[in-house]
Amino acid sequence: MATRSPNKPQKTRNASRTAATGERAARSAQALQPEGAGQAASQLSGNAPVAQTAAVAEDPNTELAVIDVAQHDADTAAGSGATVSLASNTEADASRLTAQDAPRAADIAAVPHDSTPGLQGSKGTNGAPPHVASVVAQPPHPTPNVHPSDPIQTRRLMHRATKIVATIGPASSTQDILLQMIQAGADVVRLNFSHGTADDHRQRAEFVREAARQAGREVGIMADLQGPKIRVGKFENGKTTLVAGNTFILDAECELGNDERVGLDYKDLPRDLKPGDTLLLNDGLIVLSVARVIGNEIHTIVKIGGDLSNNKGINRQGGGLTAPALTAKDMEDIRTAMSLGADYVAVSFPKNATDMEMARQLANIAGAPYGIKPKMIAKIERAEAIPALQGILDASDGIMVARGDLAVEVGNAAVPALQKRMIKMARDANKFVITATQMMESMIHAPVPTRAEVSDVANAVLDGTDAVMLSAESAAGKYPVQTIETMAAICVEAEKSEHVELDKDFLDRTFTRIDQSIAMGALFTAYHLGAKAIVALTESGSTALWMSRHWTHVPIFALTPRTGSERAMAIYRNVTPLQLDTSSDRDIALAQALEVVVGKGYAARGDMVVLSVGEPMGQAGGTNTLKIVRVGEPV
Repeated sequence: MATRSPNKPQKTRNASRTAATGERAARSAQALQPEGAGQAASQLSGNAPVAQTAAVAEDPNTELAVIDVAQHDADTAAGSGATVSLASNTEADASRLTAQDAPRAADIAAVPHDSTPGLQGSKGTNGAPPHVASVVAQPPHPTPNVHPSDPIQTRRLMHRATKIVATIGPASSTQDILLQMIQAGADVVRLNFSHGTADDHRQRAEFVREAARQAGREVGIMADLQGPKIRVGKFENGKTTLVAGNTFILDAECELGNDERVGLDYKDLPRDLKPGDTLLLNDGLIVLSVARVIGNEIHTIVKIGGDLSNNKGINRQGGGLTAPALTAKDMEDIRTAMSLGADYVAVSFPKNATDMEMARQLANIAGAPYGIKPKMIAKIERAEAIPALQGILDASDGIMVARGDLAVEVGNAAVPALQKRMIKMARDANKFVITATQMMESMIHAPVPTRAEVSDVANAVLDGTDAVMLSAESAAGKYPVQTIETMAAICVEAEKSEHVELDKDFLDRTFTRIDQSIAMGALFTAYHLGAKAIVALTESGSTALWMSRHWTHVPIFALTPRTGSERAMAIYRNVTPLQLDTSSDRDIALAQALEVVVGKGYAARGDMVVLSVGEPMGQAGGTNTLKIVRVGEPV
């Protein structure tokens, strides 16, 4: 924190700081204005009105700075009304300071990926406090102030590469909340088929599509199958309490449980177990040791007790259960998912490539009447999936690091290293990867995350994940919109510190396809020439996927005439999918692509842009041309 000069009056210092900030904004805006727009930029000088300003206060006892964005008029810009929230993890109440007391002005908050330009500052739903606009650490390089009337500058500074998957549920099933979630930064909406009916999912999917239309951008829909989750049955009184040292029986024939025994939904479980096996119930909160197996009864000794209620899950430590990856319910849910137009199908508990191949075959058959071939996601949550990971990757389009059930089977301590390994393997295999489970768990009830959660999200970003996922936080939490905004801000900050190793990647790669070499060449060229953007014209989205496997800090805009491809690319890291009118003429298509990118504020006159396209047009996998152009010059 900067020290205050004892010889300079506070008001004078504040006025000087405000004037300097306005001058910097004016210079930045002037530099980015198209021809003929200099007059508008010249108004941004001195203490001219600033419509939205964010200020950050830092405190030596507070590690988490939360920007609270407020509307300002000319008087506010002069230094009278901006407010700053400081949120600690132990106290929900925020300290309020004026902008004059803030040690520095925040250059940026977090405009959601591909959302409406400008900073968001509305009050949260259900009487929640104003939403968190950014959670920031000191940026490695200063960035200029952003004026909301300059969408080009705003877009550039606020670009977020890491995508957000948000689960919808009781707290987020209305169209209004869904619209706010998409505007806040949700790129993919997850439908959890473990809960709800087919009609529930259809209605929610319709709400998602309408909310996306209102937001002006496509989002993906993920159908997450329940899978063979092995559970205990029901109890006479809804639950029982297990005491350490006591015996307890898991009985495949029991209809209604009591204090001595309970039934099983997977009747073959006794065949999978032997004396000495350890069973983990209720996500590992209860631990049972198998003493003996007699027919359909598993006799256990309680090692760690606790309350056990209806339908809680069962895992065997170390894995090894034989339950199939796809149940009859999953097969019916796949048909439902295809009927509502799901873009991705997430398969729970696959053990090997065969499980994923079977799921893909079922999904393709169910999707054929609707012209849909969804992207298949393998949820890695079984211990036996780890040694089979390469085969699972080969049979999938992407994977989910499902840390909940995986941690129960392999142990909590093993998960962080496995997460890094899985993310790297997925990127090396040209597959996308989602990191999930309890990323912002405290925000189910609290308006700000814990420091550990901020670090967890940031580390997943630094590991190279394509997307981070919210489960109960957005499905049943009190602050679904604020949680997405906060997660988006964390991603933006983490991405600033990522290192580019493109030269090494380029030298180590061997290409067998022309479109792959063009994709890598576009990255290499854009990075070393300092291009503002890469614009990829793509039919299937494969070119954009290959580009997204390497981090260059150069945003990638993938333009496609296919709505399905646009939605499928919503989960690719650093890729902004956009709709492009169908054209069979390459030069016309390239000109249209530049118009779209410039029109949406992603590039300006004079910017260098790298283009990739295939000729003849309209063929998937046909990318064979790389062009370097400046905006405003003939393509």
